[in-house]
Amino acid sequence: MATLGDIAVSGALNLLGAFIFLLAFAILRIQPFNDRVYFPKWYLKGLRSSASHSGAFARRIVNLDFRSYTRFLNWMPEALKMPEPELIDHAGLDSAVYLRIYLMGLKIFVPIAFLAWAILVPVNYTNDTLEKAQLVSNVTASDIDKLSISNVPLKSQRFWAHIVMAYAFTFWTCYVLLKEYEKIASMRLQFLSSEGRRPDQFTVLVRNVPPDPDESVSELVEHFFLVNHPHHYLIHQVVCNANKLASLVKKKKSKQNWLDYYQLKYDRNQSQRPLKKTGFLGLWGEKVDAIDHHISEIKKLSEEIEEEREKVLKDPKSIMPAAFVSFKTRWGAAVCAQTQQSRNPTLWLTEWAPEPRDVYWENLAIPYMSLSVRRLIIGVAFFFLTFFFMIPIASVQALASIEGIEKKAPFLKPIIEIKFIKSVIQGFLPGIALKLFLIFLPTILMIMSKFEGFLSISSLERRSATRYYIFLIINVFLGSILAGAAFEQLNSFINQSANEIPKTIGVAVPLKATFFITYIMVDGWAGIAGEVLMLKPLILYHLKNFFLVKTEKDREEAMDPGSLGFNTGEPRIQLYFLLGLVYATVTPVLLPFIIIFFAFAYVVFRHQIINVYNQEYESGAAFWPDVHGRVITALVISQLALLGLMSTKEAAQSAPFLIALPVLTIWFHGFCNGRHKSAFVKYPLQEAMMKDTLERARDPNFNLKAYLQDAYIHPVFKGGDDDEDDDLSKKLETESVLVPTKRQSRKNTPAPSKISGASSPSLFEVVKNGDP
Repeated sequence: MATLGDIAVSGALNLLGAFIFLLAFAILRIQPFNDRVYFPKWYLKGLRSSASHSGAFARRIVNLDFRSYTRFLNWMPEALKMPEPELIDHAGLDSAVYLRIYLMGLKIFVPIAFLAWAILVPVNYTNDTLEKAQLVSNVTASDIDKLSISNVPLKSQRFWAHIVMAYAFTFWTCYVLLKEYEKIASMRLQFLSSEGRRPDQFTVLVRNVPPDPDESVSELVEHFFLVNHPHHYLIHQVVCNANKLASLVKKKKSKQNWLDYYQLKYDRNQSQRPLKKTGFLGLWGEKVDAIDHHISEIKKLSEEIEEEREKVLKDPKSIMPAAFVSFKTRWGAAVCAQTQQSRNPTLWLTEWAPEPRDVYWENLAIPYMSLSVRRLIIGVAFFFLTFFFMIPIASVQALASIEGIEKKAPFLKPIIEIKFIKSVIQGFLPGIALKLFLIFLPTILMIMSKFEGFLSISSLERRSATRYYIFLIINVFLGSILAGAAFEQLNSFINQSANEIPKTIGVAVPLKATFFITYIMVDGWAGIAGEVLMLKPLILYHLKNFFLVKTEKDREEAMDPGSLGFNTGEPRIQLYFLLGLVYATVTPVLLPFIIIFFAFAYVVFRHQIINVYNQEYESGAAFWPDVHGRVITALVISQLALLGLMSTKEAAQSAPFLIALPVLTIWFHGFCNGRHKSAFVKYPLQEAMMKDTLERARDPNFNLKAYLQDAYIHPVFKGGDDDEDDDLSKKLETESVLVPTKRQSRKNTPAPSKISGASSPSLFEVVKNGDP
């Protein structure tokens, strides 16, 4: 059990760590040779040029202006200067709304902390319950716990203060949530109406195209949409299984990087040709000339790539029963994406297409009918992962304590009983142990989401974020509380009668606040400071710059700006919402630590979004309903936890008044979703028509067909190192051009084909006459 002194030591260590990270960042960011690491976004936008090509050699490497070192924290006010509309133009709506999550945390918890410290802390502190409990039942407690609800005696009338504050905190949280939902829904609609033309605004993804013996998938798609969307259908692109081809292209690029490395090595020292071993990772095998070996490997891969490309283009089995279908207007795309296309609701399934850079191409090759089975498998796997993960987490929490270390390593007892060492272990070790234990979890959850078959990077991240949040609730929050209560109150559990155990747990739950305080300082203070330092991208950039970079293009590719990482960052934020709402009425002393996290993280991530991160996609803040739902979940958990705690306190008169809170909160969630959620999942036809009308008036001669022609062609057929890629891209488009259908039903198609631009009857006449 961490004491007030332990918390102070932990706070000092984490503040020192955060200060060291910030100081290192402040020094490294102003060095010219690090400019591309800490300002890559401006380079990608073409608004910043390298400082390493002019001036003396020393000035190209090191900043010799000593006055700049005295202003090592000036990046913080600079990060706050850019107004939100400019930030949206600069980084997109997703990034701006992500920052609003931190602001929402401040809006919720600053007033709550003020009320809790003004009312609940005096109510809790002016009791002596814990002092008596320590004497009678040997319950462990610290000075911090005397500020918690645990210090209020059973059946006390003081619990009315906690009930009233629970209502006040709930109403204030719901008010802030409602205002944020309204604001962000408005921002999303304004963003969609004001942004420029994008392929996904005109495009729908259609899946589960039924097989047809007379027509290919491409012919069938054109026929179906010419019949059912005659005035709006424009063009389509069938989905092909190019996963193997993409893997070969990626492998070739890796070989090319190694060839560049060995070529540079040889250019620097031509006295000896570089050698390598052909075995695994170059650890064993025959020694060969590294340059000749990689030239040979690249040539072999180029032949395999060419062969696989031809297979993808010609083999009907490589064509999936899915297509990206584009329309002449946004209105036509909105109607198709938001309606049922056929009598059979399992066929011709349509949804808005992700923007091209958001498409996760590997999953497009997964048969639609296998998705349900895949999601069932992953659901079961996640269940076992979540509940079996609790065992090692509980074990680590037990070992990361004075009692656990003394039990497993008794010879260390003289050392760990030293006051400072003991404070470090109790105030620092549990939080860092938990953080290290969770380090690989996001990667595991992302792999599981990819296996499920989601088609866009944004949906993959949202699903991973949902699972990560569930995991944090069950393992980090509930697991730490329950396991911690059992371990720390073990003496009481053994010596008490069975009917006294719930009361002991009721006292123990708020006592776990000290562990979460240490975790917040490790993860939310030092961890956020480490985020801005970007140590890993810094090291990787300089390694690539030294070993691989030959041209300015190579130097741009060596930059790794990264992105927000919604699948890891947002669930972490939600854990702080959960802790803050749960402990606001139970142990208010935790709230200032959470407020510091939200304020510090807001400044850091605003700086990163402005200068560093380059988002992979833009979803128009489609994730906000998930954020809203998770805060509501935290609010309901906090209410149920307080209700359960009150039942152990024998507050029979006041506890029933809490029952209405979860009911009202769930009703509020339904109200908010009913009022605003449609703005995040549907595109209003009125907005679509207005946008189309304005665009036609401003640019009546725009060639939309040419704009959309290759927007959704698989990336391996776009661009490349040689002209063959462009030729194959054109070949793919040519082979996607449809021939007139053999079906007689096509005679009645009331719209022109994209082949000749003629109507169906004249098209049929062309087919009869044998004209190509």
